[in-house]
Amino acid sequence: MSEDILAVDAATLREEVKQKYREVAVDPHGDYHFHTGRPLAKRLGYADDVVSALPDAAVESFAGVANPFALRTLEKGERVVDIGSGGGFDCFIAAEQVGSGGQVVGIDMTDEMLDKSNTTARDMGLGHVEFRRGLLEEIPVGDGWADVVISNGVINLCPDKEHVFEEIYRVLRPGGHLQFADIANGKPVPESAVSNIDLWTA
Repeated sequence: MSEDILAVDAATLREEVKQKYREVAVDPHGDYHFHTGRPLAKRLGYADDVVSALPDAAVESFAGVANPFALRTLEKGERVVDIGSGGGFDCFIAAEQVGSGGQVVGIDMTDEMLDKSNTTARDMGLGHVEFRRGLLEEIPVGDGWADVVISNGVINLCPDKEHVFEEIYRVLRPGGHLQFADIANGKPVPESAVSNIDLWTA
């Protein structure tokens, strides 16, 4: 889908999304229109023992919509890409599942989230986890590198979803797995709502 026929301006939407999640990184306990942190992880069915073992910095900025690991537990040694990794919560869950023989790469466009996730990974001694700046429409990972791509509540924030899925399948190896959780709408959305950027981030 070309930029000129998108419902909203992609660059403007990205800046709005960055601003919102910049706030979640800097002030994870702020008042938002969505849930965050440990209470959210519990509500979404993440294992209590796994979440409780993580430091606060790894969990407090979590703002997903479901649990992508409920679809399938990752295997030891797998290479994983988390698109829209935020503060790194799902990456840290993935890191435990794939073990030190695996690799986890988180992709995010928000500097504050990247600073937080990189610092937390270093503090946790997770040498097999790294975070890279990038867009879902231009994932900074080589062709066919990933055994698994995960995502949690982020694809819905991209206006050109067709392009995002093309990128996902580019970085996945043949036979690889896509495990994502997201918001879906079963009813038609009025054009006035689709073109309202405030509603995309709300």
